[in-house]
Amino acid sequence: MMPLNLAAIGEENMILKVGGNAEVKAHLESMGFVPGGSITIISTMGGNLIVSVKDSRVAISKEMASKIMI
Repeated sequence: MMPLNLAAIGEENMILKVGGNAEVKAHLESMGFVPGGSITIISTMGGNLIVSVKDSRVAISKEMASKIMI
């Protein structure tokens, strides 16, 4: 298990765990970051990530990505 921000670009991964406090977890889960879901990093810009999750592209910060374990 490792944080999402260490994954390779273009590699499809499965979300194993979403960390953080209750508010952060609820925010991430509302955007589709749920355990068992598929996620792919599309690109990175300045440490921030653009990811594909549930057929949508979402931009998240490096801090948020570090709370998503794959």
